[in-house]
Amino acid sequence: MAPKDDNIAVDPNFYSMKRDLEPDDFESETTSIASAIAKGRFENGRRYQATKEDDYWGPSDEQQFEAFEISHILFLVLDYYQPNALFHAPIGDSPKHILDIGTGKGSWAIDVADFYPTATIRGVDLFPPPVTWMPPNCVFEVDDVLKDWTWREPFDFIHLRMMYGAFDSEGWNQVYKRAYDALAPGGWIEQVEFDIRCHSDDGTLKKNSLLGGWGDLFLSCSAQAGRTLTTQETMRGVMEKAGFVDAHEKLYKIPLGPWAKDKVLKEAGHLHYAHWNAALEGWAMWLLTHFGEPVPWTNEEVQVYLAKVRLELKDPHTHGWNYGRRVWARKPTEKELMAKHGLKSEPYP
Repeated sequence: MAPKDDNIAVDPNFYSMKRDLEPDDFESETTSIASAIAKGRFENGRRYQATKEDDYWGPSDEQQFEAFEISHILFLVLDYYQPNALFHAPIGDSPKHILDIGTGKGSWAIDVADFYPTATIRGVDLFPPPVTWMPPNCVFEVDDVLKDWTWREPFDFIHLRMMYGAFDSEGWNQVYKRAYDALAPGGWIEQVEFDIRCHSDDGTLKKNSLLGGWGDLFLSCSAQAGRTLTTQETMRGVMEKAGFVDAHEKLYKIPLGPWAKDKVLKEAGHLHYAHWNAALEGWAMWLLTHFGEPVPWTNEEVQVYLAKVRLELKDPHTHGWNYGRRVWARKPTEKELMAKHGLKSEPYP
């Protein structure tokens, strides 16, 4: 039986001071939250996500989205000869549910949605992708993958790209474990990452140059921030630790500039140079102004430093390159899982 009205303690702070609610009151709170997410937070002239209390080093603004788009095209060029340049995992011709973690601008998710019109592609990120149109089978969501996953249907494929520095080591353990649990038996996970260190095979990239020291500088900054940038080296091992099997990997040497003789690598070098130019400030600003050595740098110091880096990038006599790495691995099938635990599958009567 419901309690009588006189047994209910009235909290005056619980009620609106207005006699009647306006129709818009039901939408105002949600609207303000959505508006805050879309606006983000601004620091040193760059926009960052505003959905988490802790800071994330990478910006979410038009300049960084441009860098995401260039890197998307870059990997399409590098794998142009593949039957499917969007990914390497053998997921078959009729997947039903695909998840793109850290979807960024959403280009990969949109392309995959076009490729598989009968599948549902979900792109998730901390900041809403800046898209005005998407295929009807593509859904974008603002969410934190470190929180509980609420998707009901098991995924056939989970994709991640350019996520270095997104989580600390425990966070990566959580993400791969949740991905494992959310995949259907036999489903695949795939991740593509860059190595931030620059190399050259002919000694044209000097160790005492800014590009030569770029990797060590930012590995140090990210270590202090608790968000390592060495994801391309560790992702396979952490996937396997989470239970994934049948792991494969592909290593790319990506020219930093159009110096390569090979036609495809020359085009990739053009794109990689444009990618660096678009992404440089986003990569550097937050880390250097928070964890620069020996003390955090000022905005002006970062800008001067980046201007010098851009000059080195333009040097046609420097034949620099970066590693890229792609890893794809599979969740065991039900039969494999049963065998692992010493169980035998019984035929249906």
